[in-house]
Amino acid sequence: MSNLRLFLLLGLFMTGFLIWQQWQIDYAPQPTPVDASTASGEDPGAKEDPVDLPSAAEIDSAAATPGASDTPEVEQPPAVTEPAIEESRTVRVLTDVLDLEISTEGGSIVSARLLDYAVSVKTPDEKVQLMGTGGPLFFVAQAGLISNTHPAPDHRQRFEAEAEEYVLGNREELVVPLHWVEDGIRFTREYRFRRGAYDIEVTETLQNETDAAWQGIAYRQLQRTPPTIDDGKSIFTNPERFSFTGPAFYTHEEKYEKFDFDDVGPQGEQQTGKATWVAMVQHYFFAAWIPPAEQEVTLTTARIKNSNRYLVRAISPAITVQPQGAEQLQTTLYVGPKLQEQLDDVAEGLALTVDYGVFTPFSKVLYWLLHKIYLLVGNWGWAIVGLTLLVKAAFFKLTEAQYRSMAKLRKLQPRIQALKERYGDDKQQFNLKMMEIYKQEKVNPLGGCLPVLIQIPVFIALYWVLIESVEMRQAPFILWINDLSSPDPYFILPLINGAAMFMTTKLSPNPAADPIQQKIMLSMPIVFSVMFAFFQAGLVLYWAVNATLSLAQQWVITKRIDAEG
Repeated sequence: MSNLRLFLLLGLFMTGFLIWQQWQIDYAPQPTPVDASTASGEDPGAKEDPVDLPSAAEIDSAAATPGASDTPEVEQPPAVTEPAIEESRTVRVLTDVLDLEISTEGGSIVSARLLDYAVSVKTPDEKVQLMGTGGPLFFVAQAGLISNTHPAPDHRQRFEAEAEEYVLGNREELVVPLHWVEDGIRFTREYRFRRGAYDIEVTETLQNETDAAWQGIAYRQLQRTPPTIDDGKSIFTNPERFSFTGPAFYTHEEKYEKFDFDDVGPQGEQQTGKATWVAMVQHYFFAAWIPPAEQEVTLTTARIKNSNRYLVRAISPAITVQPQGAEQLQTTLYVGPKLQEQLDDVAEGLALTVDYGVFTPFSKVLYWLLHKIYLLVGNWGWAIVGLTLLVKAAFFKLTEAQYRSMAKLRKLQPRIQALKERYGDDKQQFNLKMMEIYKQEKVNPLGGCLPVLIQIPVFIALYWVLIESVEMRQAPFILWINDLSSPDPYFILPLINGAAMFMTTKLSPNPAADPIQQKIMLSMPIVFSVMFAFFQAGLVLYWAVNATLSLAQQWVITKRIDAEG
């Protein structure tokens, strides 16, 4: 009976979990569908209203930032009538981990492929396209300056490049310069790439060769359309359907904040503070602008008018460059995977882009343990096995007490059966006498529920670790399992788990001996095997190893109790 309650409790939990997942798909806010014009990156009305530039209110807020010296009154610039990313040429940059394209229109990064990450294990040569402007994907990183006193290189101005392609090769660093000159204002932007790094150092130098002070602001922004979702996959094999995608930023005052696309309107959100970064986050990967530390910036999220594009932006305090003077600006752009062991070294709080939701405290601990074990064994599958052993060791005494109680219940089966025959249909008297026996023999029939309740947070937290940790994306284990983040292709792990559950059921007592309950209990291994067939192989590996160890522990304890007579 104890084990029956255990399985029913697990079944109730999993049913609720599945209902919640389906609710997220059916009723949670969904991104607006992409139409033909916005999918290609063309915004109706963009020529009349340069809405992807900082607004007058944003500029006023940035200009009023405390601590800015010689603060100028900067106005919204006139509309640009010839925005044409498609008319510009691109500069290709190839490092050991990135394949980028930088447009000479504003010096924006308009394409980014991640060379260490394949779209699928079946297509290893097809790499993940994080940024781009083709088809339904529009995702670009833009930067610029705005001034009402002099010309300024915003992200719609034409830059000059020194070459059409840059390759890191055997070097440790690669610098890609872009230049812009107009009416005595010289501007150079340098992208500095390092071997093995996804964080790109961006250095901008503004030289004022005129006789009047240049005054303005700098802005960095990420602009994208919502991702298209493949509805042909199940929610378990396509976690993008409920994994967070959208703008986010981190400030010292408010910490981590994220915004669903459906909650972002044309006016957006705006605040001023010491921002560590602004980002566009998606499953496994993201891009982020990282301003200089301790700089007061104005942060904005907004939906661009008359389009299906959204942006997140950081605007610097006001800048003044004296006549014949120069000013240098430093910032960092991150374009790549959510590598948890590296992100906080890039910027404070950046690891929070790995979004475990409400289970973050559990998931962080589990990932830390998994990573430490992985460093020892060099395989994420064996790391999951090692983690399962640690969890079993931590709960060993608790489960030992549970199995001793269940073994005693099993020994009491003849006496329980005799009571049932004696009292027949008098269930009240039968239950009363049965509880007297339990009390006399110091047996707790509910003892099997507590270990399961304790393991439920571990189960869900590990589930989020497996679907959110890019380190385990397409990670191989052994033999037929070449991707721990996808279901077992041959359903072997679900069958192993089902077999272990079936044997556990046979070892477990059933005091009520009700035929319907017996059928339910015997059907639970089949139900769980079918359900686990759709879960990630890494998660089922944890549960199969856990079930096998539990079976072995229960068998040993049962034999010992039987031997005691």
